[in-house]
Amino acid sequence: MRRAEAACDVFRARPTGTVSVAAFQSAAQMLFPGVLRRLAAEPAIVVEVHDQDVAQEDFPALAADHDIVVAHRPDLTHGWAASVLVLPLLREPLDVALPVGHRLADRVRLRPADLLDESWIAVRVGFPLAAVLDAIGRSAGAAPRVVQRINDFHVVEALVAAGHGISLLPRFTADHRDGSRFRLVPLDGVPASREIDALVRPDRAERLVVGRVLDALRAEAALVGGAATG
Repeated sequence: MRRAEAACDVFRARPTGTVSVAAFQSAAQMLFPGVLRRLAAEPAIVVEVHDQDVAQEDFPALAADHDIVVAHRPDLTHGWAASVLVLPLLREPLDVALPVGHRLADRVRLRPADLLDESWIAVRVGFPLAAVLDAIGRSAGAAPRVVQRINDFHVVEALVAAGHGISLLPRFTADHRDGSRFRLVPLDGVPASREIDALVRPDRAERLVVGRVLDALRAEAALVGGAATG
């Protein structure tokens, strides 16, 4: 009995097993490298990472196939389905991406009315950022003129930089560090940010190894948020 108790104590201190983590692409880019680095010293934990690009309403269903699902939603929408536990990770601002030389590129902040008559590069209908663009249109009093719909933010960045339109991009993951390709300008007048959450089915959340990976996700998200705002 004492040997069994000792074995349980060792397992609690050093959980073992494989954990499947799915995330949308920009979260995968932002969080996966650091999470894998944090867990590299624990060889008994095997983390399998996957990228999943789905509509907002389809994220909870991914929890049937993965232990942890990193999902996102605009902060102006309601929460997730009751079938999953929700662990908030990060709030990421969404800024207006403008080509260098655009008439608004040197503005400190923008409002929806400033963006009337612009050509937009948007995500596909039903995906999380689409709701924010809809809110911009309602506030400005006219539907945005969408000329392209692209979900891959790297492609969106290239199109904006080439002057083919403006877009909404996440502040922490957009490649705008030197400002030579495009500018990001904060937006006032509508809730312009996204909530990044970890979704877990209750039965899977009971696994100690899943809890350890969730801890690593929370720590990495806190580092990303602190570095971006510091």
